[in-house]
Amino acid sequence: MLFIDGLQTISYFCPKHYTMTLLLMAAGSGSRYGKLKQFDGLGPNEEFLMEFSIFDALENEFDHIVVITKSENQSFLQEYLKERLPKKVMVDVIVQSIADLPVGFQYDGLREKPWGTAHAVWSARQFIKGDFVIINADDYYGKPAFKAAAQFIKKNNSGQFGLVTYKLSDTLSEHGAVSRGLCKVDEGRLVSIEEFTRIESIQGNIIDQISGVNLHPDDLVSMNFWVCNDKIFDYIEGYFKSFLAIPENLEKSEIYLPFVIQEMMIQGVTEVRAIQVKSPWFGVTYYNDKLHAQDAIRGFTAKGLYPSPLWTN
Repeated sequence: MLFIDGLQTISYFCPKHYTMTLLLMAAGSGSRYGKLKQFDGLGPNEEFLMEFSIFDALENEFDHIVVITKSENQSFLQEYLKERLPKKVMVDVIVQSIADLPVGFQYDGLREKPWGTAHAVWSARQFIKGDFVIINADDYYGKPAFKAAAQFIKKNNSGQFGLVTYKLSDTLSEHGAVSRGLCKVDEGRLVSIEEFTRIESIQGNIIDQISGVNLHPDDLVSMNFWVCNDKIFDYIEGYFKSFLAIPENLEKSEIYLPFVIQEMMIQGVTEVRAIQVKSPWFGVTYYNDKLHAQDAIRGFTAKGLYPSPLWTN
């Protein structure tokens, strides 16, 4: 049940202005993977997959790392990262909480899961100023992706958002169906994202098993590598308030980041540029994806793309 009460005030850390911020989404449960994949040691020295994304970001002048996670992982992850990352890097580990609601709202129901990926981003509203990148902690995006994102931020004087896009054929799993957002792009501008929830490669054909649609290997897809600025927080809050006003949403429904950004595009609040990259990508959706991820990282390390161990602190 949702209640609206008096105004509430919460004191937060007030950040200085950082050059660029990387926000990692690490609050998932890993139901298909079978464990918390965000904290599985996949690197040659048991590094988490997110550490390689952080390393790539730091190489491109990011200097503020924000991780969204569950309450039971906050203290561990804060200490883990602070022990490893360069001392000049600011690290904030933030909890996505069901109780974190807009001022005047209070939820007193039986909901088990947080409010979705857009809410996870909104959880960092008091910790981020200016431009920032959003990624999944359990995906590997590749060095070219971070280089392209950093260049976009440095050249972006109009407040546009960006989305790093990949070819569909480079993002499939050999171990089961995947969900992908198919991007429609017009002269570099993102027009829309259409979600397909059960994509598989079958006998050389890429098919969405739900709709029966045949997809092309070169179709551009979103892997949730977004480049945003802090104006997104106010928009998410308004979107969230409208969501909370519908009683049917309160028990299980979620607000998803791509839907929020698409609404911002439709409303003319922002324009999103598609940042097309030729970059390796892999995720660990299924447990059997782990071996591929480990082999790939070992190969990158053997080629000198990463030191081993990754950190020297």
